[in-house]
Amino acid sequence: MFSKFTSILQHAVEALAPSLPLQEDFVYHWKAITHYYIETSDDKAPVTDTNIPSHLEQMLDILTQEEGERESGETGPCMEYLLHHKILETLYTLGKADCPPGMKQQVLTFYTKLLAHIRQPLLPHINVHRPVQKLIRLCGEVLAAPTENEEIQFLCIVCAKLKQDPYLVNFFLENKSKRPEAKTEEVKDGVLSPDTGQSPAEEPQAAAVASSPPTTTTTTTTNNNINNYNLVSSLLNLTKSPDGRIVVKACEGLMLLVSLPEPAAAKCLTENTELCALLTDRLVSFYKALPQSMDPLDIETVESVNWGLDVYNLKEDAAVFAGKRALISFLSWLDYCDQLIKEAQKSAAAVMAKAVREKFFVCVMEPQLMQTSEVGILTSTALLNRIIRQVTSDALLQEMVYFLLGADGEPETSAAITQHPLRHRLIEHCDHLSDEISIMTLRLFEQLIQKPKQHILHSLVLRNLEERNYLENKPQEEREPLENGQPHDAVDLEEDPLFGDDIPPDSRLSGSDWLSPSPPLSPDHSKNDGKTEVHKIVNSFLCLVPDEAKSSYQVEGTGYDTYLRDAHRQFRDYCGVCQRWDWRGNPKPFEKCNLDIPFFEGHFLKVLFDRMGRILDQPYDVNLQVTAVLSKMSLLPHPHLHEYLLDPYINLAPGCRSLFSVIVRVVGDLMLRIQRIPDFTPKLLLVRKRLLGLEPEGVTIDHMALLEGVIVLEEFCKELAAIAFVKYHAASSSSP
Repeated sequence: MFSKFTSILQHAVEALAPSLPLQEDFVYHWKAITHYYIETSDDKAPVTDTNIPSHLEQMLDILTQEEGERESGETGPCMEYLLHHKILETLYTLGKADCPPGMKQQVLTFYTKLLAHIRQPLLPHINVHRPVQKLIRLCGEVLAAPTENEEIQFLCIVCAKLKQDPYLVNFFLENKSKRPEAKTEEVKDGVLSPDTGQSPAEEPQAAAVASSPPTTTTTTTTNNNINNYNLVSSLLNLTKSPDGRIVVKACEGLMLLVSLPEPAAAKCLTENTELCALLTDRLVSFYKALPQSMDPLDIETVESVNWGLDVYNLKEDAAVFAGKRALISFLSWLDYCDQLIKEAQKSAAAVMAKAVREKFFVCVMEPQLMQTSEVGILTSTALLNRIIRQVTSDALLQEMVYFLLGADGEPETSAAITQHPLRHRLIEHCDHLSDEISIMTLRLFEQLIQKPKQHILHSLVLRNLEERNYLENKPQEEREPLENGQPHDAVDLEEDPLFGDDIPPDSRLSGSDWLSPSPPLSPDHSKNDGKTEVHKIVNSFLCLVPDEAKSSYQVEGTGYDTYLRDAHRQFRDYCGVCQRWDWRGNPKPFEKCNLDIPFFEGHFLKVLFDRMGRILDQPYDVNLQVTAVLSKMSLLPHPHLHEYLLDPYINLAPGCRSLFSVIVRVVGDLMLRIQRIPDFTPKLLLVRKRLLGLEPEGVTIDHMALLEGVIVLEEFCKELAAIAFVKYHAASSSSP
């Protein structure tokens, strides 16, 4: 009570006294602090019972006022006094001793406000960055310390200043070899503990390091393991605080530091700190805390998570589904890792992403994906799908893709598809005995092929189409004899009962049309009948399913045109993603293709085509997912992929199949089976209406899988027709 009265009295005297020049006033307040230590014998009284906080506040106000009265960049006498008399060094010593109790808190606050309020650059001064570096080493020493809040505020303002002037970071890369105590640093809880500054040799050695110019520091940091990044180490320690707000602030500070462009700092960050270990260890621990079995729908639909913003209620989360809190914690930390790598300097990002791949994906996720338990496979695949959806940083995405698919870029062979076991297993899971696993894995690949990474599509599909050896390469006279103008193994649309009178006369394809080369993809296609060519291709898909197997025309709003808008939007989005990949506009010329190499469609397309061939016998949800993946690939603006998936006119090499030929065979099988089903058309219409919710569920209908398969097939053909139309229209509209 007496101390408060004294403080009030002092303020009153200062208010009534004539105003002194700023420098005299500044010196007065500083000497009042130093006199306290000379005159006071009771060093156990808390600092809040003294006038020290008030004097420090007055000193800050004077420095701020002085800077405001001077031209920008000009140093006033008060600041000169602070620098010349090494006031910050003295305050550091007092804070380190925490004398009187609570002094460390006051010193941290003074440093923080000084750096925050003074606009002129202070850190380049040796009498600023040297004590700042020392004070940094005092932060994070003790978890849940009473000064944690002030420590994190101080560290974050230093990080912000370094973000403004990145070259200053060289002052904070401290040479370990010059500090004897560095040899005895202990590793606590997996994070490097900052030096406590107890060695008598510390101050002269630290001063020698701090006084070296930035260029010298940069040069010395090129050697391995000689620099200590205390700012990072202190922040890493504070990420273990039980106070969530402190953890978030520490993570924000690390986010600022990793983005600094200085190569020496990036190298030190990844080689001489435990940052990579922090990222991977927490990711692993959060993943292992997840339940062994989770509903894939819960994993897929849990709200999007941004790190640091996940406010939660344990009771509410547990009531929604078991493991929701653990899942949100995992996804939140994954988001932080992803954002950190996204913001990081390029070389640092590559190292951190590689660490996540090795310590998390390879060591933890791969065994989960390779297990034999169906429940475990389903849960881990659903989690991987969510991870793929969430990752946006280029470096982490690349490492994840190499983990899943391998780095091989050569064309696949049927004998070598098992060379990358995880890739092989995941693709095989698309055709798993469990429909749930098949659907989830297909969703995973659907998500994967939409990510902006060229290697995904190259690995799965494009490397096998590069030489266009799916096309017949023999001269006309060496080809097998034609029957009625068609190759003997070709599907004759004119003679086939499926495509006889059902095709409008203006849409029928003559033998010469069928054998003609595919309509050019090039925007500079100069034929006047370009639209006719598109018309033929569109009708080839629309007429694949004959009228007796169609039902959409009897239900309003299910026409072909309903797919055009979605196809246009999706194709535009894909073009935006793929435009930087330098995909040629035209197929590779025949004369440059190695057509003698045996064609293998690749493991991924093989499984998809096999699934597509069984569309009449598979569950409805499986069919929807298979066609969804194929339609996504059909949208890609690559000429070989377009030719192989969307061109009915290509002459396939012997033993090869395309998407169109697979569908033709399905339709042939369908027409044979239709004959054996009484009342096929009414049943088909009823099933369509039930799927659309226009009819209530009633009596069980026989051959349900086939009827649903026919409906999916019809809709898929309309979707492919819309995609073909949109792609040709885009090519023609871009022509000069």
